[in-house]
Amino acid sequence: MALAILATPSFARVVKKLHPQDKAVLDTAVQAIAADPALGDEKRGDLNGVFVYKFKLNKQETLLAYRLQPDKLVPEALVLLANKSISINY
Repeated sequence: MALAILATPSFARVVKKLHPQDKAVLDTAVQAIAADPALGDEKRGDLNGVFVYKFKLNKQETLLAYRLQPDKLVPEALVLLANKSISINY
């Protein structure tokens, strides 16, 4: 069974501002997560139950936060929470 993909209003606002080619890259990342929900790393502590998937967007590492509903063992929906670009200084 395919997962229902839901987005929070804050996620939708961020995606609305992306360029079409960036939206295509984000869509590919979301499809990868929908195919394998355990693809991201689960956070611990206060963020328990939130997963983070890392991917490249415009040569920059981007984090995609999501939650599996109703639980992570038998998910029915993928809720997209946030999209954050990070820069790594070496």
